Amino acid sequence: MSTLVRYLLGATMLLLSAVAHSNTPSDQLIIALKMNNILSLDPAAATGNDIAFINANLYDTLIELDPEDPTIILPSVASEWDVADDNMSLRFTLREDINFHSGNPLTAEDVVWTLERVLNLNLALATTWKALGFTQENVSSLISAPSSHEVEIKFPRELDPKLVMYTLATSPSAFIIDKQRVLEHEQQGDLGNQWLTTNAAGSGAFSLQQWIPQDRIIMTKNDRYWGEMPTLERIVMRNLKESQTMRLMIERGDIDVAIGMSVPDIRSLEEAEGVDIQTTQRGTLYYVAVSMQNDILANKDVRRAIRGTINYDGINDSIMPFYGIFHQRPVKLGLPATLPEPMYSLTTEEARALLAEAGYENGFTTTIRALNESPFINVAINLQNSLERIGINAEIISGTGNQVYGAMRDRRFDIIVGRGGGGFAPHPDSNLTPLLLNPDNADAAKLTNFQGWRTGYQNERINELIMQAVSEADSDVQNRLYGEVQSIYEEDVGALFPFSQMVNTVVVRNEVEGYLDDPAAMTRLRSVTKR
Repeated sequence: MSTLVRYLLGATMLLLSAVAHSNTPSDQLIIALKMNNILSLDPAAATGNDIAFINANLYDTLIELDPEDPTIILPSVASEWDVADDNMSLRFTLREDINFHSGNPLTAEDVVWTLERVLNLNLALATTWKALGFTQENVSSLISAPSSHEVEIKFPRELDPKLVMYTLATSPSAFIIDKQRVLEHEQQGDLGNQWLTTNAAGSGAFSLQQWIPQDRIIMTKNDRYWGEMPTLERIVMRNLKESQTMRLMIERGDIDVAIGMSVPDIRSLEEAEGVDIQTTQRGTLYYVAVSMQNDILANKDVRRAIRGTINYDGINDSIMPFYGIFHQRPVKLGLPATLPEPMYSLTTEEARALLAEAGYENGFTTTIRALNESPFINVAINLQNSLERIGINAEIISGTGNQVYGAMRDRRFDIIVGRGGGGFAPHPDSNLTPLLLNPDNADAAKLTNFQGWRTGYQNERINELIMQAVSEADSDVQNRLYGEVQSIYEEDVGALFPFSQMVNTVVVRNEVEGYLDDPAAMTRLRSVTKR
């Protein structure tokens, strides 16, 4: 073999080796995801899985749930805690060596102010605490700081202490904010809301360097972090809307992690070298919801016809792989309280007969709203075809998260294909309160984080049972109450029809180690390394 040939072969092998390995810097993690629903970084206002993921790295919580076993509560800012003998309060002891990114010390005053701020602002995440009985009027008397590093939370009524603990560990509203730093940017009494929309004031393993909406988020290592010190110097999150672009970039090594790819692109990577596919079951539910503000859809027979016409098997078999698994109950799978699947199904003739009985023998015209991305738009098309067979002509209106969920929050929609319902904690209330509870159905109530209020569905007996269950100490009695809620909702043909439980699928380059997707969407990157 000539010297020239050997040289060319060697150069080719070097080139192939370079192509096969990650092109991203070894001290940076490049993540591709879709940022359509990231509208605010403020922990009191920001909803959705994506923002929880981001803020979990910028902020700390009092406690955390073990991502490998969410029933296990782990210390974080709080080193220890006690439940009162009467189960009516919690007391947390805080670490004394934590500073915010600003350099300000994290104290009990910051924790108390953070939780009070959520209710005083009365934005989306306030409903989480209102459902437990906390209000703008009582919060200051219930949450206090007995000392600079102690926090006491008294319950406004009898509550399952586990539920309060799970809320503190999983709710985006519980990220602890630097009070002094935020109030420096307060405008007209907004408690820093406008500033926190695009900035951060936490103590997490990473600090916010840059956020360009719908483009990128850059975080840098917090060199004064109190916990396990990250090895990565920088996290770069890029907004990539096209799944095929994500697939090509992760194959080439231009990105390290891809979130939100389409099923065909994920399947094309199943046998690919250099990547690993992680799937994590989450408690959030995919659903078809109808508005009770619409006189036609408020008819129980119409809702029953639609519920039975949804092609549950077809949607889950062809559209939902890597996105979700078949589930029709408003309580997530795997909990003792979850009832068996009802297996809704109607023939075309049965559904048409229900419509005729409701006075719509010739069908009617309506609209379906859905995000213009997988799997939502695909499910909307499938649903449109199913409804057409029973005489319902549905126009699809697709758009961004603000256009779709914004209309739902304003109660200006007919039918929507959506995803929600919490489910972050291993507790039935984590689903049932956000999905079914509706204590005040008035438009002025603005309970925008409750799907029950958004759809206009209210059942007083369900409200009573949910409130009774969260204050029940006996788990067997509690599970029976939750079972009754599900049975009533099924018989009443509620306004929201779950069809799948979320599965989060993440494609990760093999050079990345320690990336562990969190069931509660609180995926923390402090332990991630790269070879």
